[in-house]
Amino acid sequence: MSRIGKKTIAVPKGVTVTLDGQNVTVKGPKGERSWTVAEEIEVKQEGDELSLTPRSDTQRAKAMWGLSRTLVANMVTGVTDGFEKTLELVGVGYRAALKGKDLSLQLGFSHDVDIAPPEGVTFAVPKQTEIKISGADKQVVGEIAAVIRKMRPPEPYKGKGVRYQGETVRRKEGKKK
Repeated sequence: MSRIGKKTIAVPKGVTVTLDGQNVTVKGPKGERSWTVAEEIEVKQEGDELSLTPRSDTQRAKAMWGLSRTLVANMVTGVTDGFEKTLELVGVGYRAALKGKDLSLQLGFSHDVDIAPPEGVTFAVPKQTEIKISGADKQVVGEIAAVIRKMRPPEPYKGKGVRYQGETVRRKEGKKK
C-alpha cells in the first residue's frame, strides 16, 4: 500500500478541478495545468477533495499510484501558490541581470549567456548575485534552475559557481608546498 497514494488532495477555494476520463485539469489564480493519469489509477472527486485509487493490484498500478497522487497535488499547489527556486552566484564578476523577460548571466565566459524563460516561468533578479525562478509547473521550474546551475556548477576549491540557495559545497584543500 502506498502511504502517499492513500492521502487525499484538498482542493482550496478558487480552484476548479475537471475530470474527463483519465484527464485531470486544474484551474486556479496562477494558471491552468492538465495531466493524463495512467489507466491503472482511478480519480474521484468528493466535495473539495480528490482521491486516487489503483484499479488493480499489479506492480505498475502500485508504482503509478503514489506518482499520480503527487503530480496531481503538485498541479493544485502550482495553480494556487506556485513554485520558486532561488539560485546564488558566487565568484568575482559573476552577476545576473534581466533584459526584458530574458535572463542575462555573466559567468566568467568571454560572452554573456542569455536565457529565454520557458512558457509559464518568470525570472526575477532582486540582487546581482541572486536569481529567483518561479512558475506554476514544478518540473519546468526545477529543470530551468538545473540548466542554469549546470552552466557553471560550484567548484570545490574556491566555491565559485552557481548554486541553489542553502546548498553547501564540500570544499577541498589545495596543493601543499
